[in-house]
Amino acid sequence: MNGLIGRKLGMTRVFAEDGTVTPVTVVEAGPCPVIQLKENSRGNKVAQLGFGEKKAKRTAKALSGHVKAAGVEAAPRILRDFEVPEGAESPALGDRVKVDVFAEGDVVKITGTTRGRGFQGVVKRYNFRGAPASHGHSRHRSRGSMGPGTDPSRVVKGMKLPGQMGNKQQTELGLSVVRVDVEKNLIFIKGAVPGPKTGLLLIKKQEGKSRYV
Repeated sequence: MNGLIGRKLGMTRVFAEDGTVTPVTVVEAGPCPVIQLKENSRGNKVAQLGFGEKKAKRTAKALSGHVKAAGVEAAPRILRDFEVPEGAESPALGDRVKVDVFAEGDVVKITGTTRGRGFQGVVKRYNFRGAPASHGHSRHRSRGSMGPGTDPSRVVKGMKLPGQMGNKQQTELGLSVVRVDVEKNLIFIKGAVPGPKTGLLLIKKQEGKSRYV
């Protein structure tokens, strides 16, 4: 397998033998049971993994039957599909994929949901400079004119305006694995990852180059 589902626990730092300090994000990754095996539209093998557990009274009958077919009793909190790499051995139904699929030095990409910031203005949302702060100006953090009124006499698409900030899916590329703790199902990722504490994350091995490495 080339990926896992995890939960962000927070940030800390790791000291190397030479005293170098590395800021890391601690992620609880797996164990993820294999719920379903299938093929995608390109004919590649795909494994559906689960993470966490739902209460029985909050589990739909269709989902309960779906996981029982794989020999899993408790329905996972989240289900996600991961493509099985070519040449790799496909896991069996009910197998638990653990954090040992990653090793120190692996380059990964992590997808999460960013923190919601609520309704924000353009200064905070898009780093606008704002109006002059001197006397006589009453709208210091205003975005200013939206364009001429005659042509196009409308607000063009893509105009940066105040609105909802954050709470969007984001993928960070080129992150490296600093340490893997198989016993505690922990993986230490260099740097920050999207989302708040306890936020769900998708961790995948990155193939090819990125803008960071």
